[in-house]
Amino acid sequence: MCGIALIVSGLRIGLPTDSSIPTSGAEIINFTNRSDLYSRAVVSVDDLKAALLRRGPDSLGAKTLTLESRISTPIDYLENCCAELRFFGATLQLRGLDAVVQPFEDSSGNILIYNGEIFGGVHVDRDGNDGEVLLHMLGKCCSCSSSEHETACSSNEQGRDSIPHVLSSIKGPWALIYWQYKSRTLWFGRDAFGRRSLLVHWPTESDNRFLLSSVSPGSSLEQNSDMEVDNGADVNFWEELSCGIYSLSFDTRKIHGWLTGQVKRHGWTNSTLMELIKWDRLSVEPQPVVFHSSHSQNVLLALRKSVMLRTSFHTNFQAVKSESRQNDIGPVAILFSGGLDSMILAALLNECLDLNYGIDLLNVSFDGECAPDRISAKAGLQELRRLAPLRRWKLVEIDADLSNLTTEMKHVMTLIKPAKTYMDLNIGTALWLAASGEGWVYEGTNNINNENQQRFRYKSEARIVLVGSGADEQCAGYGRHKTKYRCGSWRGLHEEMKLDMQRIWKRNMGRDDRCISDNGKEISFLG
Repeated sequence: MCGIALIVSGLRIGLPTDSSIPTSGAEIINFTNRSDLYSRAVVSVDDLKAALLRRGPDSLGAKTLTLESRISTPIDYLENCCAELRFFGATLQLRGLDAVVQPFEDSSGNILIYNGEIFGGVHVDRDGNDGEVLLHMLGKCCSCSSSEHETACSSNEQGRDSIPHVLSSIKGPWALIYWQYKSRTLWFGRDAFGRRSLLVHWPTESDNRFLLSSVSPGSSLEQNSDMEVDNGADVNFWEELSCGIYSLSFDTRKIHGWLTGQVKRHGWTNSTLMELIKWDRLSVEPQPVVFHSSHSQNVLLALRKSVMLRTSFHTNFQAVKSESRQNDIGPVAILFSGGLDSMILAALLNECLDLNYGIDLLNVSFDGECAPDRISAKAGLQELRRLAPLRRWKLVEIDADLSNLTTEMKHVMTLIKPAKTYMDLNIGTALWLAASGEGWVYEGTNNINNENQQRFRYKSEARIVLVGSGADEQCAGYGRHKTKYRCGSWRGLHEEMKLDMQRIWKRNMGRDDRCISDNGKEISFLG
């Protein structure tokens, strides 16, 4: 998991009408003097870098780009420049043999900060780094930002892929910010289901900068000890960037001394991806068919492949860093309740992961041993040990009391922004605690219910966390799905599930990504 951010200042920006972009007074927005801007900004650079570093503890890099007319010059700071772009990238590195530091930059002046995984669509060698590969692919793209790619490209760029085409071909979760030097265009966006967080602050009177960030940073200046720390301006500062691909083209013209820019949204070019987004089924009402075992086998094969893709590369970089400890560290953990989704994940992971590695099962309880999830987790552990007795399974019991988590919950309140409901806070707190991996495990491997066994403190060092998020939305696992079926038959159920999948980026994925990744973990959804 990585943390990426961008701060753009000194610009007049035009925003199109879009569901994710404010339109009131947004035709052209002026930026104020930069020194005054920094003195009263809601988000400070130091706080932003600290938040990113929690997500990507292996390295943190920054780059400043200044723009004036047709000149772009990378320097540390220039007081009187027309516009300034500040890129920040923190990396949790899982792929590649050599350590990398973001932002990535090529010899042509293109800059990329990237948070994601490429599992297909773009070829990445087993020992390669996907961020470096993606920069190379984007560097070969044409420099047009028109939706009419085939006709808009200049004659010497005909035949090259467009940036939306390359991004649409990626199989896997991603969010990125990319500067194309030749066209003076900033590209940014996130995958079609929002599996990687990317927040946006569109310019306002209180803070006229344009900001993108993986996470909302907490303020080091905040002194309020009350849980209700969010005032209206702070809560509304960030919003989830709608899934998609965007460009911000910097015009050569100046208006009253200001460089101008225009934001544009681009469509996906992958027809299969567009069908998934629409979530339309050929047959909403199931037809009577003869059941074949191949149907369930196909689903199982798809799930197994998904787990394999997400866990097959995990040793590359870490083996180089700490070869002597490679077999001591379980590289993958599971958020584990003992429920159907987490049990299936655990069983599949056992098939995909070398037996030399242990598997940590992370279980959070706010009600001690009496919590239903703790009871089912212990039962699930026993079943997994019967299924795979040679595997080292560790049930990490993470006990928490909400009344004693004031400081932690204030931190989680920052992470879940722009979400602000108690449900988001409770779910976010559970995810954040689970991903920390700090809890208790029992001695021995056979009987966790033996009263003579002792628990000891344990911290999981797994850098990849598998989660079952999205299973209920895709498989009608919520109680309201049953209600919709009763009231509206198959059509009513279909419409409810379609709504769930089309808003999962806003209600679930971004929030879950921010809460889990804050512990320096790679969150892996199977979708």
